[in-house]
Parts: sequence; C-alpha cells; structure tokens
Amino acid sequence: MFRHVKQLQYTVRVAGPNPGLANLLLEQFGGPQGELAAACRYFTQGLGDEDPGRKDMLMDIATEELSHLEIIGSLVGMLNKGAKGSLAEGTEKEGELYRTITGNGNDSHLTSLLYGGGPALTNSAGVPWTAAYVDTIGEVTADLRSNIAAEARAKILYERLINLTDDVGVKDALGFLMTREVAHQISFEKALYAIRNNFPPGKLPPVEKYATVYYNMSEGNDMRGSWNSDENFTFVANPEPAVDGGDGSASVTLSAAQKVNLDNLANRTASDPEVNPVTGTDLGSVPPIENEVAKIKTAKHKTTKK
Repeated sequence: MFRHVKQLQYTVRVAGPNPGLANLLLEQFGGPQGELAAACRYFTQGLGDEDPGRKDMLMDIATEELSHLEIIGSLVGMLNKGAKGSLAEGTEKEGELYRTITGNGNDSHLTSLLYGGGPALTNSAGVPWTAAYVDTIGEVTADLRSNIAAEARAKILYERLINLTDDVGVKDALGFLMTREVAHQISFEKALYAIRNNFPPGKLPPVEKYATVYYNMSEGNDMRGSWNSDENFTFVANPEPAVDGGDGSASVTLSAAQKVNLDNLANRTASDPEVNPVTGTDLGSVPPIENEVAKIKTAKHKTTKK
C-alpha cells in the first residue's frame, strides 16, 4: 500500500528561476540513471524476491527513490516557474521570452514548450523515458551488483549537477540526493555479501579449466596486476586459436536433404577467383596519372587564353 505525504522527504529552497538548469535536472527525473528508473528497478526486484529481509530492503529503497523523484520534479518545476508563467500568459516580447527559456543556449525551450515548464518524463535531451532502463534479470546476485553500479552512476551524475550551479538551495538538495545514493550502495553491497554463495552468479559452476585463465589479447607492453597476476590466473601470453584443443572451425550436422540444398546454394552463388570483371566503377573512373595530365592541359589552356 502506498500513501502520499504532502511534505517532501527533504526541504527544497530555490533562489530563482533557471530553465537551463531545470532541463539538465531532467536527466535524474526521466533519464537512464534517474530516480524513476531506480524506483522501477528495485520495485520489480522486490516483488520477485523470495528472501523477506531483502524484499523489505528493496521495497523501502524503491519507495524512497519515488520520494527522490518528487524532489527532482519539484526542483524542475520551481526552476521553470518564471518561464511557465511567461509562456502561458505571453507577457514578454517574443525575443525576450525566447532568451528566457533557452537558458543561455540550453535545450530547455523544447521541454518548456512541450510540457509548459513542468517536469517531463524525458532525459535532458528530450528523449522519453523507457522501461528499457530497468535492467533487472531476476538473479539476485546479478541484480544486486547491477544496483550497486546504478547507485554509483547516479552519484556521479549528482556530483556533476552540483558543479553546474551556484544556487545554494539547489546544491543542498542535490547533496542530500547524492548522499542517499551512497547509502543505498552500502545497503545493496551488504545484502550481496549476506548471501553466502554469491559468486559466480546463478547456479551452474564455471568450466574449471577456463575459469582462472587470463588470455593476453593485445600486443605490446603487457601491464600486469592483480587482474591478471600469476597468483590469481594462469597467464597465457600468446594465446593460440582454439583453446579447447580443436581445429577452431565451426561445424554442424545436417540431414542428407539439408546438405543437398546447402550444396546447391553454395554452387549457385560461388565466386570465380579467375575472373576480373569490368564493373561500373571501372567504366566511370579516371586513372590518377591521366587525371593529373588533364589538369595540366587545362591550366596551360587558361594561361594561353590570357
């Protein structure tokens, strides 16, 4: 059950209208790293989780993300207050109104015109929100790792937004939201490591002979560290094709009828390596040396005319 509380989770004070900043904040309203995507991600995970403690955590955090969506939406609305009234009432001259809502070259005029200055379920470029942002796969250890990364990405975006404004009240609210991303990251990581067998994800074990092998797939100065160290991996400096010991080819078993059809197709579409056909490219091209001669002759002709 959900109930809406009219007070925001965090008090928000905005110094004055700034439609350009409002447009940038939409990234955290309807963008891939935004609060709606996070709320939907954790809500759907919580509904499907069989562990009561983890289910409770996911539902709590999903609900808090909706509270954060409300904060961001309120910020967007307040930053657009001036543009909203001017657009609706037409009290400014056209050029002045356009300068107001473009926000020093920002694309905020698009969202201001389409949505009347209110928060839109788009990112800062006007791209509509999509459920494709919700990357839940239904395996808890994989989803928790994805959640940790999602909170880290959102935290970085809040940092960047904080660096873009000198509005003390906006900075304060964004600082709160940024900090909550860190808190959620800690919760998700604790929940991940509370699962005794949390790696590798899923049930099936990896194929043992490949599980701790590092294939060096680049030429040049090889950097070594814990990610490819002899302590953790069997380091293969120059991997050969077909590490399984086979010949590296691809094969399939076909029925007699399928093989006949495939052979007929191959014969009908076979290329002839012995021919050098004349093509449209050959007919229309000018050999480089003749082209240069033509340029010289043209230049001489122009000089003679003078």
